[in-house]
Amino acid sequence: MTRVLVIEDSELADGLRANLEAEGFEVEVAGDGRKGLARARDFEPDLLILDLMLPDLDGLQILRTLRKEGRTLAVLVLTARGQESDKVLALKLGADDYLTKPFGVLELLARVEALLRRSGAGRAASWRFGDVELREATRTVLRRGRAVELTPKEFDLLCALLRAGGAVVPRGELLRQVWGYRSAAVTRTLDTHVAELRRKLEPEPAAPRHILTVRKIGYRVAP
Repeated sequence: MTRVLVIEDSELADGLRANLEAEGFEVEVAGDGRKGLARARDFEPDLLILDLMLPDLDGLQILRTLRKEGRTLAVLVLTARGQESDKVLALKLGADDYLTKPFGVLELLARVEALLRRSGAGRAASWRFGDVELREATRTVLRRGRAVELTPKEFDLLCALLRAGGAVVPRGELLRQVWGYRSAAVTRTLDTHVAELRRKLEPEPAAPRHILTVRKIGYRVAP
C-alpha cells in the first residue's frame, strides 16, 4: 500500500486523511513540524503533503532537511501562501508540486496520482522467499508456481513483513499497519494470522524457516 504522510496543523488534516484513505492509501497525519519531520524519517512515506506554516518547525525547514538527508520521497506543498516567491523557494528546496488553499479535492487527488506515477512509488512490488512468490499488483501468492489462497488480512500482513526487507517488524507496528490500531493493543489476532501464514506457506509450519518470531518484539521474514 502506498504511504502518504500529511503534515498539517488545521482541521483540514482529517479531511485529507479521509479522502486519501478512500483512494486506498495508507495515511499518517502529524500536526506540527517537529513531529512531522520525525514521522517522515520513521514512516518512510512515498509522498509527503506538506503545509508551510506549522508550529515548532516550518514546512520549508522540513523540506530543506529531508532533501539534505538524501530522502527522495515526492513532496506536494499545500499552503495558503500563494505568492510566486514562496512557490519558487519551495520548488528550489526540492518540492515536486505546489498547491494553494483553497483547493478542490479532485485536483488534489489528481496531483497526488501524477506525483506518484512520475516517482514510480505507486508501482506494486513482488517478493520471493523460499518457494513462495508474492505479487502485489494482482494480490496473488504462489508457492511452487501454484496459487495459494490468503485472506485479505493475511495478504496485507505478509506484505508488511516483506516490505521490511528481512528486518524485524514490531508487533505494534504490524497491528497498526494491517488492522489500523492507533495504540498498543492486547490481542491474539496477529499470532493467529501468522500461524495461518505458516500453515499455508512453510514446509514445516511447526518449525518455520521463513516467517520467524523474534521473542518479545515481533516477526520477520528470512529468505
